[in-house]
Amino acid sequence: MKYLLIFLLVLVIFIISVTLGTHNDQVVTFNYLIAQGEYRISTLLASLFGAGFVLGWAICGLFWLRVRVALANAQRKLKRLQQQTVQTESVTPSPSTAVKE
Repeated sequence: MKYLLIFLLVLVIFIISVTLGTHNDQVVTFNYLIAQGEYRISTLLASLFGAGFVLGWAICGLFWLRVRVALANAQRKLKRLQQQTVQTESVTPSPSTAVKE
């Protein structure tokens, strides 16, 4: 349900930007580090929005991947420690089996 709401929000933003973009035919000069170009403002806004969206998903994906790797390492360590405790419990005799005098 949460993902459906997020998808609908992004869809509404996209539809609004397309609607506003069709009514903006003004040409602007865009200066970037290497060169300069003249673009329609609607094309420029759409491309920058798309680039920001992709960049945001890439950054979030990297953080998600980092957390998943850390979780996998922690689960591996936990499993190893559980195996070690089972081995040490089987080697050491329990107090009820000790020899009584």
